[in-house]
Amino acid sequence: MASPAVPSALDSRTQTFPVLTTPQIDRIRSLARLKHVETGDILFQPGDMDVPFFVLLSGGMEIVQPDLTGERPVATHGPGEFTGEITMISGKRCLVRGRVTEPGEFLELAGDGLRSLIARDAELSEIFMRAFILRRLELINRGQGNLILMGSRHSAQTLRLREFLNRNGHPYTYVDLETDKTSQEILDRFSVRVDEIPVIICGGTGFVFRNPTIPKLADCLGFNAGIDETQLRDLIIVGAGPSGLAAAVYAGSEGLDVLVVETEAPGGQAGSSSKIENYLGFPTGVSGQELANRAIVQAQKFGARMMIAHDVVQLDCAKRPYKVILDNGTKLATRSLVIATGAQYKKPGILNLAKFEGQGIYYGATFMEAQLCEQEEVVVVGRGNSAGQAAVYLSQTASKVHMLVRSGELSDTMSRYLIQRIEQNPAIDLRYKTEIIALDGDTHLERVTWRNNATGETSTRNIRHVFIMAGASPRTDWLRGCVALDDKGFILTGRDIDVASEKPIWPLQRPPQMLETSLPGVFAVGDVRSGNVKRVASAVGEGAIAIHLVHRVLAEL
Repeated sequence: MASPAVPSALDSRTQTFPVLTTPQIDRIRSLARLKHVETGDILFQPGDMDVPFFVLLSGGMEIVQPDLTGERPVATHGPGEFTGEITMISGKRCLVRGRVTEPGEFLELAGDGLRSLIARDAELSEIFMRAFILRRLELINRGQGNLILMGSRHSAQTLRLREFLNRNGHPYTYVDLETDKTSQEILDRFSVRVDEIPVIICGGTGFVFRNPTIPKLADCLGFNAGIDETQLRDLIIVGAGPSGLAAAVYAGSEGLDVLVVETEAPGGQAGSSSKIENYLGFPTGVSGQELANRAIVQAQKFGARMMIAHDVVQLDCAKRPYKVILDNGTKLATRSLVIATGAQYKKPGILNLAKFEGQGIYYGATFMEAQLCEQEEVVVVGRGNSAGQAAVYLSQTASKVHMLVRSGELSDTMSRYLIQRIEQNPAIDLRYKTEIIALDGDTHLERVTWRNNATGETSTRNIRHVFIMAGASPRTDWLRGCVALDDKGFILTGRDIDVASEKPIWPLQRPPQMLETSLPGVFAVGDVRSGNVKRVASAVGEGAIAIHLVHRVLAEL
């Protein structure tokens, strides 16, 4: 990609679409081949894999995106500029078409060559990475991706697909069937029935998917294309929350062959936080999604591979190398393993809860959910930092936020700065010793009934949106029989292993390392670990430390 179709501010433009100097181009020239191009030449297409990187020495080109009505202009390029965005690093399918508009000479560099150059040339690495990230953000802001999602704001599956795309940082065009007057024409073109909504039109493949699953969407976008499932790896990381992403960054930067397997989207629970204000180095705060997106790019820059939208259902731990078994039956072999599957919010035993999930019941409060409940009353359930951040964030757009807490205080589970903001916010109604006892509605949540457990008083309100962020349940069912767990299902590590057991379960003469589980060479980090601190900073620290310990284990083999 190159300079935008609609110019932005000068400073932003020079960072997003920089012009390389002669010395910088010369450093690329030694690794690239010279390509003579003519007007009309197509250099890459949407859906292409392993797209080359081009630097224009002379001539010009345009970047466009095919759509249902023809092409949309994205950018133009002139001498000294270069093509590409995040797909150059992630290895995913190309989103755009590159066409020569003026004959000239281009330097052509293969994707592997570009990644090698980024790894060893600090100056070019900074220029390219910043430009790629900013270009991806521009595509997202314009809604210019290789995918069209047609759905309804009242559809739970539409919400799930949009969340998946947003949290994976993938640009797409959204057609709201409730408001778009031309949508029926598009539906008729593809003979789509109402009960087949939402619909995905996948530009990279040209396929139309009716009410697709998340794995089907990931396959359509080529998220996992090019991953060798037969390869024996140094390390597999299960889970891409803050701890898993930190482990991936350090493993990749230290030369380990590492694969990250994530069920949904990188970021974990932190990824759905509207703003984290007590994380080191971000005095004005950072959204969980922004933090996760930066970490993903950083990990991929160092060569870490990422597999998205696959569940790990079992660990074959009978002998080494261990094998991670996926939901589709694939077995991934590895010399070592870092478990970073985190914890999920507990679902209270309320009748109709499952019925309204995605249709009034949510487990994250991002910009997308906030749009659904603008100027309406909402309920937030929970007393941890995630619940507090959600209440403060939603209070900016909701008419009223009712925060329900089962206990009688917040001080033991929430940061003091959040407590002060909640208590001083007139838009937040904080109710202690209170819980939801009933949910009612037709196809969407319409009414909520809660009870004050101290007084027995109940109240029913016409509320259509409830955000549940209470409790933590570890994702460890797939590990039973392989590693020792505490009585709540969290993974025991280090000195806690034998202390919590009536008989010794550690099989080696050396003691287990600090984050090592009862299975040698398998480590647990972040919220899935027994005794975790439940802070992003501590999770990141554990992920980094785990890689130091992984090196020790690999040296034993």
